[in-house]
Amino acid sequence: MSDSKDIDDKATQAGTSKTSKSDGKKPAKDGEQGQNKMTTKMAESLLEMNPALKNEMAGMDKGKAAEILRNLDLSDLLTGMSVGGKNQKDMASYKFWQTQPVPRFDDKEESITEGPIKRIDPAKVSKEPDALVEGFEWSTLDLTNQEELHELYDLLTNHYVEDDNAMFRFNYSRSFLHWALMSPGWKKEWHVGVRASKSKKLVASICGVPTELRVRDKKIKVTEINFLCIHKKLRSKRLTPVLIKEITRRCYLNGIYQAIYTAGVILPTPVSSCRYYHRPLDWLKLYEVGFSPLPPGSTKARQITKNHLPSSTSTPGLRPMESKDIDAVHDLLERYLVKFNLNQAFTREEIEHWLVHKENPSQEQVVWSYVVEDPETHKITDFFSFYNLESSVIQHPKHKNVRAAYLYYYATETAFGEDKKALKERLLMLMNDALILAKKSQFDVFNALTLHDNPMFLEQLKFGAGDGQLHFYIYNYRAAPIPGGVNEKNLPDENKMGGVGVVML
Repeated sequence: MSDSKDIDDKATQAGTSKTSKSDGKKPAKDGEQGQNKMTTKMAESLLEMNPALKNEMAGMDKGKAAEILRNLDLSDLLTGMSVGGKNQKDMASYKFWQTQPVPRFDDKEESITEGPIKRIDPAKVSKEPDALVEGFEWSTLDLTNQEELHELYDLLTNHYVEDDNAMFRFNYSRSFLHWALMSPGWKKEWHVGVRASKSKKLVASICGVPTELRVRDKKIKVTEINFLCIHKKLRSKRLTPVLIKEITRRCYLNGIYQAIYTAGVILPTPVSSCRYYHRPLDWLKLYEVGFSPLPPGSTKARQITKNHLPSSTSTPGLRPMESKDIDAVHDLLERYLVKFNLNQAFTREEIEHWLVHKENPSQEQVVWSYVVEDPETHKITDFFSFYNLESSVIQHPKHKNVRAAYLYYYATETAFGEDKKALKERLLMLMNDALILAKKSQFDVFNALTLHDNPMFLEQLKFGAGDGQLHFYIYNYRAAPIPGGVNEKNLPDENKMGGVGVVML
């Protein structure tokens, strides 16, 4: 189970798009041509599942493209989407993933039986963790302890995801970590750390929280894995596989045998792949920090004008979400999410935790949620939300951070009719208002993936394309590929919607 600096490359999120750079995970079977070479079938399968890679090789003869892929060393190919080595990350090796219950590259789609890959016998799960390399020891983090919370914050701040050019780094606030890692049902033992034995310094982490997913018509209990981070000086210690095995063991002991995670690199094997899009809110700042380029033939003034937003929202009845709205939002969101092949099955308690902002002077606001209340019936007809994840700007003389709003969950009653045009118009209005509200809250950029019904509004609302993918994985579960909202040219496509309905932090 995994997601990390090593595996969850949200680097694009950290700061890249067409207006910037990007963000954006898979292994295989030993072929007849040697342990680290691809078979023709695997190469073709890889291209079909990854629009960005397919597009990069689109000009080549199909046989030639497959030949190039076959001759690449898998350990190199699996570190990034690009044949040229872009987005390469230090990550668990191909050989490690061969030992894990994950789908293979060469699984035939037509013969896939959806469900668990490996049946786990709890009695056979080790009660003790594997030994670490000499000089390091396991640690269970207590995030209710401010000192330990700060240790995790410090580790992530200095050693988590960076973009390819080391210009931006995610800056997870303590409030964000509380929000992300202490959701309903959270378990202390799923907040795993590694410490240096002598100094007791925290040098690595991997964390998880429990939730439920629906994969088409099946509901499964999973752990949502995040924050796999290893101190930069220890990347050669091969800690990533050990961390993944340890949190897997701890989840097994709690009766959870599946996990969901995301990555910007290819691992075995994505169930879906989405693309990031970025909408500048403060274009000039994004330009100054190197996130957004100046398009050829344009001017700064023209770009500022292009990205200008109205000063006030236009949806009647729009207001901040309150605790009294929890049941209505829960009902609306549940009905909306079941439209998608892969979605999160929320409880009422999870809706309260993930969507309702509770004022606390000592904590930064993490999530912004808004509802639309019909003025006559007082029924909640729509809602949308976004969350705050800053990125530090590394060694910039003027700007220290980029405030990024990430589109989170939303739903609208308009989605349940047959009129796609009406849905598109409604989403354009709601999401334009989301941009306006994010701008008012001092965000610099608004990020969204091609999941949910997002392809209906991304390009119209002037989102710029990121140059990488975010891949979705389910550990110990085989499922037929799920649409990621993009076509073979890696562009938003309304005909490719209905797949991903889960948002990973």
